Amino acid sequence: MSQQPVLLPYSDPAFLADPFPLYRRLREDGPVRRAVIAGGVEAWLVTRYEDGLAALSDPRLSSDVRDASDPRLIAQLPEFERESMMSNMLRSDPPDHTRLRRLVSKAFTARRVNGLRPRVQAITDRLLDSVVPEGRAELVADLALPLPVTVIGELLGVPVDDRHDFQRWTDALLVQGEEMTDPAVVDEAWQHMRAYVTKHLETKRARPGDDLLSALISAHDQEQRLNHDELIATTFLLLVAGYITTVNLIGSGIAALLAHPDQLTLLRERPELLPGAVEEFLRYDGPVSPGIARFAREDVEIAGVTVPRGATVLIASAIADRDPDRFPDPDSLDVTRPDNGHLAFGHGIHYCLGAPLARLEGQIAIGTVLRRLPDLTLAVPPSELGWRPGGLRGPSRLPVTFAPEDGTR
Repeated sequence: MSQQPVLLPYSDPAFLADPFPLYRRLREDGPVRRAVIAGGVEAWLVTRYEDGLAALSDPRLSSDVRDASDPRLIAQLPEFERESMMSNMLRSDPPDHTRLRRLVSKAFTARRVNGLRPRVQAITDRLLDSVVPEGRAELVADLALPLPVTVIGELLGVPVDDRHDFQRWTDALLVQGEEMTDPAVVDEAWQHMRAYVTKHLETKRARPGDDLLSALISAHDQEQRLNHDELIATTFLLLVAGYITTVNLIGSGIAALLAHPDQLTLLRERPELLPGAVEEFLRYDGPVSPGIARFAREDVEIAGVTVPRGATVLIASAIADRDPDRFPDPDSLDVTRPDNGHLAFGHGIHYCLGAPLARLEGQIAIGTVLRRLPDLTLAVPPSELGWRPGGLRGPSRLPVTFAPEDGTR
């Protein structure tokens, strides 16, 4: 392919606020497009829906970063913890992925997640109780962040009092912009994170409960199905994946409604549309952007383009989910959109295990905001919101005003 790779400009606030004009041009350029993504890594973007759907199920595209030819991807992991950080199901392929996923999947069945509905609603109401009388809130800090952190903490049986430290360490472990994070910062954050996880594993080992973390410890201690690195890495993955994308789903969903008052009004009037509306938020402006990384185990032909062995392949779900060949009028937000088979949660064996929980939290959080915060509007111009850089997309802050009430539900 003769085209020069296009740089995704993570230092440009205009791009962070609205990357979709550039995404549209990339899709129109062709089905596979070289680009420089977060961390300065060159990747092959798969920009169209049908190609992305096929690529997500292609066994020649690995989830294991050790199959990547770019040494910076390995170098970005903490120097002394690389093996343990790669021992989770997100970074593994069968047969290890199959075994690890089976151990965790029973905690995320639709039936079990639906049983969490009353608790998620209670947490949401408690968080909003503190802002409803004020008539203003910052809905990332006041709701979108603490809700999923609390839920995943309770599901794993760990306290959430130190969630601010946890969030800081997690942010340091994620590539945030055009350059890789300083390795020393990554190493320090991981040391704190490992100490955090290890402490709670020891606590649960001494006093097991009816929670997922106790079950994982049992699998390590008694059934020998998890080794120590896998136990650490799986706990870390569940803590991070269990909150960060849901924060972005809730924040981006509310921001999208505020930018489309007709859709906000429709959803207030017809709350039964909420499940489909959450799917539309995931399609329209999902929490992973541009998409999902894989690594070519061999030369792979995608849409007539040969991607070389070792290349980073980014199945660009955020671009593909606005493919007009799959979604009519794709740049419009439509909470009544039927047949919304987006790629925001991936596809195939790596389909997001926490999707039912993210959907539940999104529906309850956004639905409760619409019900309890009348006359909701942004408190700042949209240009002042600020959006997260890197591959995880969502507003970094969402200040709003609304008609204050006495706190009754």
